[in-house]
Amino acid sequence: MKKPAFVVTLLALALAAGCGGPSSAPREGGAETLDIAVIPKGLTHQFWVTVRAGAEAAAAEMGAKVIWQGPTKETEIDRQINIMQDMINRGVDGIVMAACDENALATAVAQADAAGIPVVTFDSGVKSDIPKSFVATDNVAGAKLAADTLAQLMGGAGEVGLIPFVPGAATSELREKGFKEGLLAHPGLKLAATNYCQSDIALGMNVTTDMITAFPALGGIFAANEPAAIGAAQALRGLGKVGAVKLVAFDASPEQIAALKEGVIQALVVQNPFKMGYEGVKAVIAAVKGQEVPKVIDTGVTIVTKENVDTPEVQALLSGKAPDAK
Repeated sequence: MKKPAFVVTLLALALAAGCGGPSSAPREGGAETLDIAVIPKGLTHQFWVTVRAGAEAAAAEMGAKVIWQGPTKETEIDRQINIMQDMINRGVDGIVMAACDENALATAVAQADAAGIPVVTFDSGVKSDIPKSFVATDNVAGAKLAADTLAQLMGGAGEVGLIPFVPGAATSELREKGFKEGLLAHPGLKLAATNYCQSDIALGMNVTTDMITAFPALGGIFAANEPAAIGAAQALRGLGKVGAVKLVAFDASPEQIAALKEGVIQALVVQNPFKMGYEGVKAVIAAVKGQEVPKVIDTGVTIVTKENVDTPEVQALLSGKAPDAK
């Protein structure tokens, strides 16, 4: 017997209501698992590995699922845009993203917002007011600390070099800005050269070698991220300049810590990437649920030296499971 049309319609509506959205899977108790895309600037450096650990810890705690995907290199802007668009088309519930370029990714953030997907940025933001929150180090303040530390190491006088990473990346530009502003408090220090490493260790080594060759009296270098630091350390070893050229750097990969203990690097400006991932996922889940979140979440920095690297506080931070992450 043929069912009346209105019965068929009711059945279709009931089936549709029971299917859930394209991005949510049922879990125990009838609730839904939120799919949270976490899109870093790159995949290869220890910093991003630790961000992922923090993101997944928060997701596990809150009953969500992290979809981790990013470009292989931090210079692959188009690739990151494509990943953003894929996640929008997939219908994820929220996006946590560190932008390879603060201008180029703003459009993708706007597209996500138009699709009803809240976005939280971390580490490197975009030139847009759309993101619900920005979870990051105060990069300007951290770079000013680097300038202060380098001035102390050099006795307040001499030529210094600066190695940012990618022009147009907000984090790189903020650290460059902060370091230059920090030097204003130390008139005895002169900025001799600014060379970009493109977040590539080999290029970091080359630009450091070029810098020291061009300015043989160079007394200090600020390397603004992990690959810049590792490349600079390799150059100092190769040129026999260990200790003669003081090196202060952002981040704290195992290779950087080894160089610190060896005396090649004198100080590290250490972020809390675990907390970035953790707080980023927490913030976007709150936004999905319609809750207010702080527009900026500062995850802090710590100056790590050979003298304090083995303290319990610093070891907790370096382990990627800082005690204040929750």
